[in-house]
Amino acid sequence: MTDTQSMGGLPSFDLTCEPWIPVIRRDDRQGELSLCDVFAQASGLARIVGDLPTQEFALLRLLLAIAHDALDGPQDADQWAEWWEDERCFDTVPDYLEDHRDRFDLLCPDVPFYQVGGLRTSRDEVFPLNRIVADVPNGEPFFTSRMPSVVRLGFAEAARWVVHAHAYDTSGIKTGVVGDSRAKNGKAYPLGVGWAGNLGGVFVEGDTLRETLLLNMVARHTNRHHSDPDDRPAWRREPCGPGPAPERRPVGVRDLYTWQGRRLRLHFDGAGVHGVVLTYGDPLPLPNLHEREPMTVWRRSKAQEKKLGEPQVYMPKEHKPERAVWRGLSSLLAERPTASQTTEAAPELGAGVLEWIAQLATAEGILPRGTRFRARIVGAAYGTQQSVIDEIVDDRLSMAVVLLNRRDPWYAQQAIRAVADADEAVTVLGDLAVDLARATGADTEGPRRRAYERGYGALDAPYRSWLEKLGGATDPDRHRSQWRSDAHRIIRRIGEQLIADAGNAAWQGRTINTGKGDLWLNSAYAERSFRFRLGKVLGHPLDSMSNASTLDTQDDGGGGPESTSHAEQAEGAQT
Repeated sequence: MTDTQSMGGLPSFDLTCEPWIPVIRRDDRQGELSLCDVFAQASGLARIVGDLPTQEFALLRLLLAIAHDALDGPQDADQWAEWWEDERCFDTVPDYLEDHRDRFDLLCPDVPFYQVGGLRTSRDEVFPLNRIVADVPNGEPFFTSRMPSVVRLGFAEAARWVVHAHAYDTSGIKTGVVGDSRAKNGKAYPLGVGWAGNLGGVFVEGDTLRETLLLNMVARHTNRHHSDPDDRPAWRREPCGPGPAPERRPVGVRDLYTWQGRRLRLHFDGAGVHGVVLTYGDPLPLPNLHEREPMTVWRRSKAQEKKLGEPQVYMPKEHKPERAVWRGLSSLLAERPTASQTTEAAPELGAGVLEWIAQLATAEGILPRGTRFRARIVGAAYGTQQSVIDEIVDDRLSMAVVLLNRRDPWYAQQAIRAVADADEAVTVLGDLAVDLARATGADTEGPRRRAYERGYGALDAPYRSWLEKLGGATDPDRHRSQWRSDAHRIIRRIGEQLIADAGNAAWQGRTINTGKGDLWLNSAYAERSFRFRLGKVLGHPLDSMSNASTLDTQDDGGGGPESTSHAEQAEGAQT
């Protein structure tokens, strides 16, 4: 555990020079670095890491705010291109941090980093560190490594959780503090989770930390995102008091990435941190920040439009923990329609960081079409009125820049259609499971759900591999045909196993009423329906490779009686 360093006789933990950010080097060695060292060694680092993926996301946004402010840009694509070619583009960051090091001292009694000096309750209470350590939510441990509570943290880890608290802290009733007019009877009532907790976080990973930082550094003015001249991070603003700052909206990414959504103060001794005071900070309404926040997909909300009386309202689109990133590829690749394309507002707006890369690859021609990157998604799923974190979402998808090229959309379209192929194939598999259950008189929802999970699980790795190779394919049509053939083979094998596992009862079958009369449904009948429908949505594996253009027949799927009607079509085709 790191001891405090003395600064003028006072305890100090200077984040600019003390190691506290976990990193993985390009040779896979792990360590911790200070802020200055992270930027100085960025080309030799694979990535930063965190105690949780959400902590990594929060730390990355801190580093981006520092980089944007230290380099004062990028102003445009030309400046970004200069930085991309310059291995030493971050050389000025240490001098910048030196100029502001007084605001990066975790233990400063007056302006501690991301804290409020002297923050206290009316009873001078100090609370357990469970309040800020997200892997042990208060009262119900998320992970069991530190049960029943967090007694003490080293200064490095405490600093990471301070950053995380502003980004992902839970909602619920908190302790009121002296000087906060919102406190009533010693309580601060719910104001929502930290800002990043509302996001379906999206960022771009390169081969090194230097590339990752640059790929996520969106220009001051892009096709959608804008930052005002007054955009600056928290450490270049007046220190926060215990109450909220005057109501305002963020003016750019530096402001937003360092938004002080909480008020907190660590309690410590010479060996580490042993307690905390935590309450609400500056509230930040969710609607219509899509021109400021580039690290999430945005969805149009008709309900909020009606509630707020606004013609267009966009809200952050959160991740679904049960849904792999590739299944939502259409959202990641979403393009904002121009006025000439439509008069209707887009139902979704793609993540700004990906739109920025699309701009670099398309209009500017700076990134070659074969350049590879990883789209990373990170998010928190809250439960019980957002008072605890139930699940953490963390996934990544490797692809080529050509998928973002707006002038050559065929690659992206084939990638999205391949996801639709998978969805339809898994629907057919689920219908088979339903038919087999109905043949025995069993419940159908459980078998359908398990078939979906099994189907998507089996297609997961093959799709990721297929997508990674798509950028290098000379014929995206033929590449998709290969995917349809592979998906057909995978789903057919699972279907055959489901039929085999259904047993004698399904083989014997029973009479069911279809709405069009009685039908004897057994496993043989279900198999005919399954093979017919799978061939209809994916084509025959051999045909897929010989004639891609004829394989776009779509089917809306369904279960129950609809499956039976498809079985009747299959039977009719055979007769």
